[in-house]
Amino acid sequence: MDGKVLIYSPFSKAMLTRIAARFELIDAEGKLPREAFSADELGDVRAVITAGAEPLGRAVMQSLPKLGAIVCYGTGFDGIDRAAAAERGIVIGHSPAANAAAVADLAMTLLLAVTRQLLPADAYIRSGGWAAGQPSLRLAPPRGMTGRRVGVYGMGEIGRKIAARAAAFETEVGYYSRSQHDVPYTYHASLEALVEWCDVLMIAVRAGPATRHIIDAAMLQRLGQGGIVINISRGSVIDQAALLAALQDHAIAGAGLDVFEVEPLAPGALSALSNVVLTPHLGGHTAESHIAMQDCVIGNLAAFFAGRPLPHQVELAARA
Repeated sequence: MDGKVLIYSPFSKAMLTRIAARFELIDAEGKLPREAFSADELGDVRAVITAGAEPLGRAVMQSLPKLGAIVCYGTGFDGIDRAAAAERGIVIGHSPAANAAAVADLAMTLLLAVTRQLLPADAYIRSGGWAAGQPSLRLAPPRGMTGRRVGVYGMGEIGRKIAARAAAFETEVGYYSRSQHDVPYTYHASLEALVEWCDVLMIAVRAGPATRHIIDAAMLQRLGQGGIVINISRGSVIDQAALLAALQDHAIAGAGLDVFEVEPLAPGALSALSNVVLTPHLGGHTAESHIAMQDCVIGNLAAFFAGRPLPHQVELAARA
């Protein structure tokens, strides 16, 4: 075994099998380390594996005196207190682009499910309405994909794959990100300009203080009554209360959401709406993505324990 690693977030055993073959793992099973293990057991932990959105702050780091690396199973790292890590000289690794294709696929799945009214259509058959010849007002002809204006907010690996998939549906694609990229899509100089232009807003931006609730009531108003918002990024990017109000008031046409402000999402007003399609944060949950993310985790841990730079290291100053 190369070294002792604490599993901080709850993961299934299947997700850890390949990693456990290389490293000595102790699993907190979602509990705080001090609740799950004694100080002696934690004393020689040198690395942590976590889900990027899971809050991991200064107090947790202080409970691990020899901690030198935090490795995220996934691309995100927004739950980690990067300032506290930097003070301790703790490096952070993640799995960039490992699940980008899977997340982009789900983004398009959500969009098609919303635009083609797949959930009402499914319910119409299951309820016996079709067999009984009952009319369905919900199944009035919807607008198709051809000619839609798809705005992608964030042009990282996931955003690029979403844009390519959307373009294949004969849409017009535009984007906004912090900088302009060499991509064959129209760049908009501000998020406001992008939202004004598009009728589908795909959110693929990294979460953080700068993007918290950046999609608020005013932005949704700009999107307009025919607008659809798809979020496969983080729930914090959208003001969920404002989104619920916009959907209920038909200020926008619909939404497809894989992420939420509080997870897991409890049934409520949002899940009661017929113009919303919801999935339980499974954008990157494919067999291929898990293998790729495990490869990144193993690569980062192996490099750390060998005293080498992490191959997929997060710059602590970036987006802090």
